[in-house]
Amino acid sequence: MLNHLMRRSLTVLPVVAAITLAACSSGGADSIESGSPSSPASADSGDGDVVADGDVEPGVDPVAEGSVADDEFAVVNYSATSAVVVDTDNVEPAPRDDSIASGLRTFGSPTDELPAPSIDLSVLRSGGPPPDGIPSIDAPEFHDASTVDYLGATDPVVALEINGDARAYPLDILIWHELVNDTVGGVPVSVAYCPLCNSVTVYEREIDGQVLEFGVSGLLYNSSLVMFDRQTETLWSHFTGEPLYGALSEADLVSIPASIVGFGTWRAEHPDGLVLNRTTGSNRDYGRNPYPGYDNIDADPFLFEGDVDGRYTAMTRVVGVESADGTSAAAFPLLELRDAGVVASQVGDADAVAFWVPGSSSALDSAEVSGGVDVGATGVFSPVVDGQTLTFTSEVDADGSATIVDAETGSTWNVFGVATSGELAGSQLDQFVHIDTFWFAWIAFHPDSAVAAS
Repeated sequence: MLNHLMRRSLTVLPVVAAITLAACSSGGADSIESGSPSSPASADSGDGDVVADGDVEPGVDPVAEGSVADDEFAVVNYSATSAVVVDTDNVEPAPRDDSIASGLRTFGSPTDELPAPSIDLSVLRSGGPPPDGIPSIDAPEFHDASTVDYLGATDPVVALEINGDARAYPLDILIWHELVNDTVGGVPVSVAYCPLCNSVTVYEREIDGQVLEFGVSGLLYNSSLVMFDRQTETLWSHFTGEPLYGALSEADLVSIPASIVGFGTWRAEHPDGLVLNRTTGSNRDYGRNPYPGYDNIDADPFLFEGDVDGRYTAMTRVVGVESADGTSAAAFPLLELRDAGVVASQVGDADAVAFWVPGSSSALDSAEVSGGVDVGATGVFSPVVDGQTLTFTSEVDADGSATIVDAETGSTWNVFGVATSGELAGSQLDQFVHIDTFWFAWIAFHPDSAVAAS
């Protein structure tokens, strides 16, 4: 049982969501368009102290001040009428560092010994836990896909393949850890999932011959995970792979394509692949979503202070793509992509085609990750094969699955961009690095992004 050590007044957000790894009641949704937030907390459930309506002070910065040790962490819940705060054992009060946020350890204020930050550090916010308060997985263990019996067909996993080494990282694990340091196909990589912006990124973690190990800093930038490397303690944007402040401020991480797909979809394509198992060294309630209802399309993102382009609500799901040279970006709204199945567009000067297939649950919808609404899986590719530009269409089959076919050869394709039958069987489309995320995050990092029309 968690001990109730501290009670704080918090800014109230108009969404019932469990922020910073909280354990809350279910808030299911029955469509991509609309989530169903949980009912406001109104009584002590045994996991936390309830702050009465009148005790909440609007405008108070919701930063949990404390240093959490021994793999424990602070928990913050928000509701429209009350705030719940749960703090665990081993909390040692620490003064707040107003130059950035609390719990920064040695990150501290800019000094003459380091290059200037790439951003105004005052825009960073503490999400609650201190550095490593959310423990990364640094020695991941895997088991064969054929032996996994606890994941359902639509349970979302991160699909990653490098040099023929195919691995799946279940979101019901990543939602509690956010970062995995791994080596896949001989390449050291970081696999990161930020629940607050619903985004997965994969980066090579070797720079100039040095292999970095990443951790969760506890900071947020545009409500997005900020990583730090343990070798130099440089701060990195999970969303863009760019260094924000530190000794490696001149470096950039190399992105690797990955997708969020249903486990059944992934295993059908990779029956001999490896699946991250739950032997993580941490005791977590794997399978449970600590952020139920957070992906409600009408909700407000946690600790996001930027402007939201009014073409869509902040929490509208989009598929974001950036050009190879970083000068152009495009967003495929998920609702339109789902309705069409295939959307062709351009990213800068390059032709691109986005695929959508059903069969992957939202990790942020229901109290159980496996119970989330089906938001489907996406991939973005070049439509050119052997110099020929293909035209794709999608048809929904009687069993609810989708078949993607090119008009030129009649070949069928899957969401990984592989031709599964027809004249081009075995061909692989060149894949764009894409990110499934919320509109507020995409447009904050890509304010000049185009929107792909169906």
